[in-house]
Amino acid sequence: MPTKPPPEVAATFASYPPEIRKRVLKLRELMLDVAACTQGVGELEESLKWGEPAYITAASKSGSTVRIAWKKTKPKQYAMYFNCQTTLVDSFKTMFPTAFKFEGNRALVFEEAHVVPVEALRICVAMALTYHQKAHAKKREKA
Repeated sequence: MPTKPPPEVAATFASYPPEIRKRVLKLRELMLDVAACTQGVGELEESLKWGEPAYITAASKSGSTVRIAWKKTKPKQYAMYFNCQTTLVDSFKTMFPTAFKFEGNRALVFEEAHVVPVEALRICVAMALTYHQKAHAKKREKA
């Protein structure tokens, strides 16, 4: 796993306020760690999508893209974004109804002043990084 983000991703992180930067870099670290510890995921590709740091299981194609971002319009919040065409956030709402603040069916939102529920988040990230594995397994079971 890369220890340093690509230059364009690093520049995006560097543009964030210091406290937010520290927190989103922790999310990045968690994402890379979960990928390394989760069977079948492999190395993540790190890039920018819509100007936001994005992580995809390009080699294994096991998962759905996850983005980490801060937006100037909500300066005390940062978020982890998931593909809204998946059932991921709905699953997170069912599993962890009070652990996170949700933004529709696309994001887990974190407040700068709050503690991130790391163990629950690790489960959510693992689910995202293996989302396609599970979908392919269900198709095989039906066949």
